[in-house]
Amino acid sequence: MAAITEVNVSTIDELLSNDLPVLIDFWAPWCGPCRMVSPIVDELAGELDGRLVIGKCNVDENQDLAMKYGVMSIPTLVILKGGAEVTRIVGAKPKVALKAEIESYL
Repeated sequence: MAAITEVNVSTIDELLSNDLPVLIDFWAPWCGPCRMVSPIVDELAGELDGRLVIGKCNVDENQDLAMKYGVMSIPTLVILKGGAEVTRIVGAKPKVALKAEIESYL
């Protein structure tokens, strides 16, 4: 499986400097839908390795980043290219739907 970066203030700049599109999964451990989406994101990290870089941001530990990206509910998946947001996916969705939406931005 591809590596997934833990996103925080010390790792965000390096993550966003990547040439590949970046997906950040904003989540919290107490969030049921987040626990449903997390293993799907893990699977997609392996399936889309080399086409997408994935990071996970615990909003409880990184409230400043959640505010910076306007995360109002979780799970929220933000896709960025060149450091700029191109789309976001809010809420739990099945793997097929998530993968199709993500791939449309690769």
